[in-house]
Amino acid sequence: MASTRASVPAATGWRRDVAAGALGALAALALPPLFLLPVLLVAVPGLLGLIDGAGRARTAFRIGFWFGFGHHLIGLYWITDAILIEAARYWWFVPLAVPGLAAILAPFIGIACAIGWYARRGWPRVLALAGAWTLADLARQFVGTGFPWNPWGSVWALPGLAGDVLLQPLAWIGTPGLTMLTVLAAAAPVFGRRGWFGLAAGLAAWAGLGALRLAQPSGPPPGVHVVLAQGDIAQGQKWDHALAERIFTRYIVLSQEALATIGPGPAVVIWPETASPFLLQTDALARAAIADGARATTLAGTVRFDEARRPRNSLLVVSPSGAAIGLYDKWHLVPGGEYMPSWLPVRIVPGGGFAAGAGPRSLTIPGVPKFGALICYEAIFPHQVIDESDRPEWMVNITNDAWFGDSSGPRQHLAAARMRAVEEGLPLMRAANTGITAGFDAHGRELVRLGLGREGTRVLDLPGKLPPTSFGRFGLAIPACLALLLIGLAFSERVLSRKPPAA
Repeated sequence: MASTRASVPAATGWRRDVAAGALGALAALALPPLFLLPVLLVAVPGLLGLIDGAGRARTAFRIGFWFGFGHHLIGLYWITDAILIEAARYWWFVPLAVPGLAAILAPFIGIACAIGWYARRGWPRVLALAGAWTLADLARQFVGTGFPWNPWGSVWALPGLAGDVLLQPLAWIGTPGLTMLTVLAAAAPVFGRRGWFGLAAGLAAWAGLGALRLAQPSGPPPGVHVVLAQGDIAQGQKWDHALAERIFTRYIVLSQEALATIGPGPAVVIWPETASPFLLQTDALARAAIADGARATTLAGTVRFDEARRPRNSLLVVSPSGAAIGLYDKWHLVPGGEYMPSWLPVRIVPGGGFAAGAGPRSLTIPGVPKFGALICYEAIFPHQVIDESDRPEWMVNITNDAWFGDSSGPRQHLAAARMRAVEEGLPLMRAANTGITAGFDAHGRELVRLGLGREGTRVLDLPGKLPPTSFGRFGLAIPACLALLLIGLAFSERVLSRKPPAA
């Protein structure tokens, strides 16, 4: 690591660009599902070394751009899988999609590096970089409708107990705050033995606080059985009219079989995003079939058309009698996938795509604890997943990750959903079409899972919730203030270190 940091400042021109891109690509290996965290201890000191060798802020921005480009090129490779599903139509988009998206996201890291360059070399530059990186990630959540995929806070979503412990700071500082800690921790080797000692002490304190929070008991369980259904319908089959009845029947049979295994008490069945090939809101016969088969409250993903005949990606609540008693419309749509924003030069969504819903809201349904719904992509947005003024008791995440095959995409998406549970202190139940289906308690501990490419169900009792978290109360203002504090410390040191003018 020391030799890496010593050698990279000597790189210039295209060699410097290649080095920055290679370091960014290396850092992507720390993301889910690989979790190779030690690579960050090489990538971040190397990035700092390149910034140290930059002669001006413009050069530091360029370094950060290429670091970000390499990072997102590797971290988002799986988007190509979605294009290949319709390769005959969109083959020309394959070499453009991921590099183009990486180029759009790379300037956020470039700006952070440019801000870091203005701070004095050493710990002020590390503080400035961490703070600016966090502010850039916050901007990434909103600019151009937002795409906060693969924040560095997600590298701590390790499987099992280790991840459970290390993710707990999310309840206080959220994913952007955890990203800030990650940048600071990864810069530790820059400071030699003191850095390693500080890293060890910091991780020990981090783990201790996480263990203490894990010991915090949640509220009493509401006494509701939950059935998570995973039909494993290939994306190429989902809208095949010849298969519609077979797909629909598959979900009804899965629900029936699972409900037959549970004891007395209320139950709720959750189907994935667009699981129903029929328009459930207007198709009374389809709802009656669900009621006859499941005989439980069913939360089903469906497409519907509003009064203006615009399609909406929705979750419909079907009562045990077959009535439509609740509705949620997805509001955070995927740009370029579900609708076409004006700033995208390529038009690939037919008919203009879906219309957006009104925003996060809680649904109150007879016999079911109040819940907040998240449809697919919405699960990646910290503090934009529930109505904090009408706090639910649990969250429901329905998704269709069949577009992305057996790649990193569904696993990264699952990590994001788990992190939302910790941030909000609420259980999260996730039903995915082809996987990964899972249930998490209010601490983010995985209770059940059904892996990729499997048909089946998972049944569990809905866990209790925790009191509102600090992040749930104050949201993105917490990491924003912490980031500004770091930047302030970095540059106040520079001001204070200046010699006063001679008398």
